Amino acid sequence: MCEFNLTLRPIAGEDLPVLLTWQYAPPYDIYSLGDGRTDPTVLAEAADYFLDPVYNFYSVVDADSGELTAVVSFGLDGQVSGGDYSQEALDIGMAVCPDLTGRGLGSQFAGAAITFAWHTFPPPRLRVTIADFNQRARRVWEKHGFRPGQSFVSGANNLAFTIFTREP
Repeated sequence: MCEFNLTLRPIAGEDLPVLLTWQYAPPYDIYSLGDGRTDPTVLAEAADYFLDPVYNFYSVVDADSGELTAVVSFGLDGQVSGGDYSQEALDIGMAVCPDLTGRGLGSQFAGAAITFAWHTFPPPRLRVTIADFNQRARRVWEKHGFRPGQSFVSGANNLAFTIFTREP
């Protein structure tokens, strides 16, 4: 397993062509951030979303190589239609470069996001919503002290999800 020197920075327009090419194999394909196209219209639509400050998107880069390794959001983007998000918390959404998934690196990425969240946003608790089939993600976040709560089926894609939270 390789170690990264991860740092988070606000997402930038030059990150978008890379993110839009991230394609995951089924069943993880629900996490694909685009369809692989990077034409001007698609890039403009992606910029409208990813660069909107309401979603608090950050790029996770390897500080040693400058490589974009993941993207993380802090806020509304981490919520899934159908879940109860009435309890005050900071939602985290994350996508790791497909070439780096399934290699035991998830804990590094989650750890960087968690540390950044506590220091940058000081929320009362952190929250992640994970598709029930994604046992890899579940193990990663549980390893970091997140505990399962509400389970629900999203009307958007008819998949089962569980909301996990962690107190400070």
